[in-house]
This record gives sequence, C-alpha cells and structure tokens, in this order.
Amino acid sequence: MRILSIDYGRKRTGLAVTDPLQIIAGGLATVSTSELFDYLKAYIAREQVERIVIGEPRQPNGEPSENLPRVQQFVNRWRKAVPQVPIELYDERFTSVLAHQAMLQGGLKKKARQDKALVDEISATILLQDYMRRKGSTR
Repeated sequence: MRILSIDYGRKRTGLAVTDPLQIIAGGLATVSTSELFDYLKAYIAREQVERIVIGEPRQPNGEPSENLPRVQQFVNRWRKAVPQVPIELYDERFTSVLAHQAMLQGGLKKKARQDKALVDEISATILLQDYMRRKGSTR
C-alpha cells in the first residue's frame, strides 16, 4: 500500500506518493486546493493508500504558521469523511527551501524554478522522503 503526502497551500496543493512497496517517493500532482478533497477520494478509489501525511506548517521557531488552521480544518474533515485512511500531521519546516535547493542542484532554469506548482510537488516529495526516512529509523 502507498503513503501519500500533501503540501497543503491556500491556492495549490502539492502531492507525492510512494510506490506500493514504500521504497521510493515521487511527485504525483499539484491540484487546486479547492479540488483536493475530491481528487484524493478518487485517487484512493483507484490506488491502495495506507495513510496520508500532511505537512504541519510551522515557522522556523516552531510557532504555528498562518496556514495551520486551514490544514487542521482539512485534517478534521478527512478524518470524519474517510476514517479508513488515517491522516497525520508531519513537520514541514524548510521543505520549500529544500525544494528550491533541489531544483538548483538539478540544473533547472530560472523559469522552471519559478513554477510554484512544481515547487509544491517537490515539497510534498521531500516531506514524504523525510517521513519515510524517520519511519524507517524507528522500525
């Protein structure tokens, strides 16, 4: 079963997913946040998803960011509507910075690095990779 990660944004949301053996994380899509709930329900109808990991937005000092109430509202809605697929919050600090660094190191041109949808998808992938690494170290 797959693990899916969400980099939740006010307008756009980046998604990443593991392979069924949970070895590799890769970008899935960037969707309009207003369409996210329906997109995820359709995705889990097609694919087996063990759990969802959603970025918990915090400032570098650990204080909640302005997006945290929106994320918590989405998490609560998901838990009520789709309790069979657990969703958990995971610290997402610095994922956007790491996404930009990955794009630079990957040699992407400036125009591609300005593609916010791509940044969101890469951020979701980095979040998922970090989650998998930590999960693997606790097994």
